[in-house]
Amino acid sequence: MIQTVVKRDGRIVGFNEQKIMAAIRKAMMHTDKGEDERLLTTITDRIAQRGASQMTVEEIQDAVELELMKSARKDVAQKYIAYRNQRSIARKAKTRDIFLDIVNVKSNDITRENANMNADTPAGMMMKFASESTKPFVDDYLLSPEARDAVRGNYLHIHDKDYYPTKSLTCVQHPLDNILTCGFIAGHGASRPAKRIETASVLACISLECAQNEMHGGQAIPAFDFYLAPFVRLTYIEEVKALEQLYGEDFTQLYDEPLMDYLRQPLDGLTGIDRVRQHAINKTVGRVHQAMEAFIHNMNTIHSRGGNQVVFSSINYGTDTSAEGRCVMREILLSTYEGVGSGETAIFPIQIWKKKRGVNYLPEDRNFDLYQLACKVTARRFFPNFLNLDATYNQTPEWRADDPKRYLHEVATMGCRTRVFENRFGPKTSIGRGNLSFSTINIVRLAIECMDVKDKEQRIAQFMAKLDNMLEVTAKQLDDRFQFQKTAYVKQFPLLMKSLWIGADKLGPNETVESVINQGTLGIGFIGLAECLVALIGKHHGESDEAQELGLKIIGYMRQRINEFSERYHHNYSVLATPAEGLAGRFTKRDRKDFGVIPGVTDRDYYTNSNHVPVYYKCSARHKAEVEAPYHALCGGGHIFYVEIDGDATHNPQVIMSVVDMMDRLNMGYGSVNHNRNRCMDCGYENAQPDLKECPRCGSKNIDRLQRITGYLVGTTDRWNSGKLAELNDRVTHIDDGLQTLFTDENL
Repeated sequence: MIQTVVKRDGRIVGFNEQKIMAAIRKAMMHTDKGEDERLLTTITDRIAQRGASQMTVEEIQDAVELELMKSARKDVAQKYIAYRNQRSIARKAKTRDIFLDIVNVKSNDITRENANMNADTPAGMMMKFASESTKPFVDDYLLSPEARDAVRGNYLHIHDKDYYPTKSLTCVQHPLDNILTCGFIAGHGASRPAKRIETASVLACISLECAQNEMHGGQAIPAFDFYLAPFVRLTYIEEVKALEQLYGEDFTQLYDEPLMDYLRQPLDGLTGIDRVRQHAINKTVGRVHQAMEAFIHNMNTIHSRGGNQVVFSSINYGTDTSAEGRCVMREILLSTYEGVGSGETAIFPIQIWKKKRGVNYLPEDRNFDLYQLACKVTARRFFPNFLNLDATYNQTPEWRADDPKRYLHEVATMGCRTRVFENRFGPKTSIGRGNLSFSTINIVRLAIECMDVKDKEQRIAQFMAKLDNMLEVTAKQLDDRFQFQKTAYVKQFPLLMKSLWIGADKLGPNETVESVINQGTLGIGFIGLAECLVALIGKHHGESDEAQELGLKIIGYMRQRINEFSERYHHNYSVLATPAEGLAGRFTKRDRKDFGVIPGVTDRDYYTNSNHVPVYYKCSARHKAEVEAPYHALCGGGHIFYVEIDGDATHNPQVIMSVVDMMDRLNMGYGSVNHNRNRCMDCGYENAQPDLKECPRCGSKNIDRLQRITGYLVGTTDRWNSGKLAELNDRVTHIDDGLQTLFTDENL
């Protein structure tokens, strides 16, 4: 006798004979003879009584077909079989339609899910085929019923779900010194340790590229200046030795001689050892500049993941005060300012300036001149972004200005905003660690479901109860994924688990990664705080103090629960201000279908990213900063702040410095500035002229806007999905004439 049924998605449910009767009745109604209630009951009873205790849906349908074929009503059997085939085709139709869109190079939200992946190339198409095929498998066989229901109900999004079966991790901050001093093996043949700046630059690229093929997220170098600095000195010594050969003299006293800086200077008037020293410096600076040019060029042209996208790369720098470290920073900034190719702005790596008082922020600081240069470069090229090491939550007592390895105690971030620093299971550092996986809660939908509650306090209480339940589901889902990830073998990640992940160097190739991956983080993200607040109380946090108070209560509660999950599951859970790209429109589209157009909530094609003030809300830069700042301390898994400015910022780096001043005063962790940048897609010419229609260099009308999407730049908006395009078109500027004087010296 049948007791339970295994559904197509793997769920086990109780047997319901009414479903058999309904299917047979529908087939009978499409025949000339109509219904036969006696036959219908007989067949249903026979199948129910003779079946196994547990059967699949397909097995039950096979039994119905067999019983109908044995009966006198062959006409019903034919209709039932035809209907069953139609249902099978319908189930496959969605996948078929998606595949046809990929085949026919359609531009839609499926093929434009990731703006820096070219889904139109053969490798990109293959990637999308694999991605869209894998997601249903994860839903059906790897998720718990609760997580599956949350995903299907549009309450939860599991990021990089297509990579779930691979057991890969999201991202890692590369301890590049391991690669540069020891070399590595990532295929056939080994890379030897670096001996000069050019080799160090190439190995940095290769490290990022190889790790990208082993992971589903981005790659970052946490202390680019410190790691490459020793190879500037080695290059300098190499140049001195070349001069020894040229002159036939001994200049060994220059090898380890302290240098204040590496600056190109004319040789006129210099003689003897002074001329040799300056000549070696000039040659060294030239080589460092070329190495930095090559690094940037490679990061924009070397493809990974089957050849369909460049590496999602980030580099952090700013706090090495040595002459060699300063040389690395100066030349990477100058190379970035010059641009690549025909002068285009480089998309990668995302560059992040680590701002630190006593090091590079105040006029008397050793690296203040490089900070000024960084602001000048940002004013033209969007990068570097700015990471505030002085924020209270980015500090640690282990950091000392005289420690040559102080970078170990400095937070570093991924360009998209992912932050890894706190650690329950090892050192408090960013290096050799990363995010394991993350999932995002649709808090807007939870709020919409509470809108019919008239009493405001009860409405908010009901929302918080729904949020609490979804936090429980999400924490368990992330733990389930962790339990799956930890069964991977070290040999599955030949570079990551040999040279990059903290503690993995002690493991053998056939051991699992279980003992080391808990050094990473599990992120619980959120999207649409602004729309959530509008649904709950009618205003968002940018326009109402009451809404701001409620917003902080919501995210503060998430932080509280995440601390509890960390204790319960023994993981590094964190709150993430989700950098939603395709998700921003996907949640909205479904909610609008289910609930209709709700002003201020579902009336646009996207939800506002994380805790941001809506992009369409006109306010000053200072107001936006004051509203968003408190959320940075709550979102330990990652956060970001943007200011949108108008016009050409190229000749006004003081505006950039004013934004950093705001971040410093308001205890913000990470941020940057967006501004106008036109790009000719035919010759690469760029300028900031408003509404440029024709390229002044080549006359082309193929002009696009270079813009930031979720922390990284995108070379063309042609690859943006509909939700993010709608958001881009809604963006308003926040700059005002008083921005540069908002924060005076006494406030700093």
